[in-house]
Amino acid sequence: MGRQWLHAKREVASLKKSKATSKYVREITLAARQGSDPALNARLATALDRARKESVAKDVIQRAIEKGSGAGAGKDSLEHMVFEGYAPHKVPVICEVYTDNHNRTAPEIRVLFKAGSLGSSGSNRFLFDQVGIVEAHHAKADTDRETAAIEAGANDVETLTCEQNDEIPASTCGARFLTERSAVHGATDWLRKNGWTVVTSELGYVPKNYPELRDEQRAEVGSFLQALEDHDDVHRVWAAVR
Repeated sequence: MGRQWLHAKREVASLKKSKATSKYVREITLAARQGSDPALNARLATALDRARKESVAKDVIQRAIEKGSGAGAGKDSLEHMVFEGYAPHKVPVICEVYTDNHNRTAPEIRVLFKAGSLGSSGSNRFLFDQVGIVEAHHAKADTDRETAAIEAGANDVETLTCEQNDEIPASTCGARFLTERSAVHGATDWLRKNGWTVVTSELGYVPKNYPELRDEQRAEVGSFLQALEDHDDVHRVWAAVR
């Protein structure tokens, strides 16, 4: 058999990297719709940081910015779609999608909802609040999150650990700041200027309530959500599960 298994392993790794790069490029393109200057666009600045951290090529990044801002030859043809539904055990889910082919993507997402053993579609946006979300970490583990939230203009703050977001180093102070939708840029800018490393800056959905789940139920919900996450056109999945 030789070392054929090694070639297969490399192909899998290459495929995963390619898919990850596509996700970063899409995020940059979408963020650049709000402006091509990272100093004035917190979402773009965060997307650029993440892409550079994962060694996405400079020319690829530049093309994505130009495409999103309309400055380049290519046209951003991505369409934003939002699917509402339920994971197994009636857990509310909102799935955000960006696609260049509505007729292909919409049926595929609906099939994924139906494929879940107890998953279903249906209106549920009233079960969520749409807010600004900024996730960040500070090198000093004893940093006061509450004080930072007040100074940054956030409405609320939660502890964020490496188990919840693998971009939060274990030895740091991780936090998830919730803001008004119009305040996400200001909060992000303040945090960056005061020693915080921002890993997420965007508008998102926060559940108003969380259903109680047993361990086996949580596992079923997790499998369902992972299937949605794995779809190439899915941008974010928001679910009422802790």
